[in-house]
Amino acid sequence: MDEGANRPVLAAMLVLGAMALFGLIDNFMRLAAETGGLWQFQFLRGALAVAVLVPLAWVMGVRLRPQNARLVLLRSALNATAMVIYFGCLGLMPIAQAVAGLFTAPIFVVIFSVLFFGDRIGPRRIFAVILGFVGIILALRPDAGELSLLSVLPVIAGAFYGLGNLITRRLCAQEGTFTLLAGFFGLITLAGALGCLVLWIYPMPVAPGADGFLTRGWVPPVGVFGIMIVVQALGSLLGVGLSIRAYQMADATMVAVFENTLLVFATIWAVILWGEVPDALGLLGLALITVAGIIIAIRSDPVPVPV
Repeated sequence: MDEGANRPVLAAMLVLGAMALFGLIDNFMRLAAETGGLWQFQFLRGALAVAVLVPLAWVMGVRLRPQNARLVLLRSALNATAMVIYFGCLGLMPIAQAVAGLFTAPIFVVIFSVLFFGDRIGPRRIFAVILGFVGIILALRPDAGELSLLSVLPVIAGAFYGLGNLITRRLCAQEGTFTLLAGFFGLITLAGALGCLVLWIYPMPVAPGADGFLTRGWVPPVGVFGIMIVVQALGSLLGVGLSIRAYQMADATMVAVFENTLLVFATIWAVILWGEVPDALGLLGLALITVAGIIIAIRSDPVPVPV
């Protein structure tokens, strides 16, 4: 099968399934942040994912060695950085705010497509991305007086995530899904290990509860924290794998905007689990994000894949 085949409908189905799964498991990060630490969480979930992935690849006879190690490393570093920032935000702010910031990624996909690949983006696609951005603003309605580094961090994650996903499609389309998964989770494990090491050598003050998520060092991985490590490792392994395949078989801008449905799924799960019901403007914002994804899917054009 051609890894670069342009199949937007199947790609949309894969990414929607991944976003529904992420929306569920990410809702529980607020509980894990109460007793655990970000860096230990990333280290253990990455290590567990790699421990599952490597034997599975061996049994299936799947090659893990990349065809271009530098590009896979670059792609893995960008996406791993985005996810470290994103999970840090999940422990410190409402999930809708963290997810909406992360999914400014479609805007960055368009910008980076023009800057780095010289693409010409049609007016309908530009309109769809802007429409999705307006939806995010309506869903969050940020107060300029409350802007801080923390509120900007999810958007920074979105920039890293958008560029990483664009590279997945343009420069890593011929790499195997297992190869990209191994690179991503390997970098996540390394980042978590380095964070734990720094906090062990230079301990920092730890606030009680979720406020101490970023600076909390090693703790026994038990209770909800331990359960979430396992759930996130296995769930992320499946969800990231689906997303990678989606980016390999359809235009990055289309897939990136479809990923905005994570905000929809996360909100639905938040309503079911925590009774957090958005108001009318919030619902309008979610609707605009969904419409933007549909417009992008309809306007998806084939993208040449490097041979």
